[in-house]
Amino acid sequence: MPPVSKEHQEYTAKYVKENYDDLKVRTPKGKKEQVQAHAAGTGESMNAFINRAIDETMERDKQEAH
Repeated sequence: MPPVSKEHQEYTAKYVKENYDDLKVRTPKGKKEQVQAHAAGTGESMNAFINRAIDETMERDKQEAH
């Protein structure tokens, strides 16, 4: 894979800043590896898995509240 140009890096950083929020998650030592392994087992990135887990939990909580 060829090196990424500085312009492309700047464009990507600007796009991410404009379209995403950062969320820091802290877990007990060793849990990160468990989450990574689980995500890999489902064919997802860790970020995709965490976002799916959040979305599914929020939807389930909303349904249980009604």
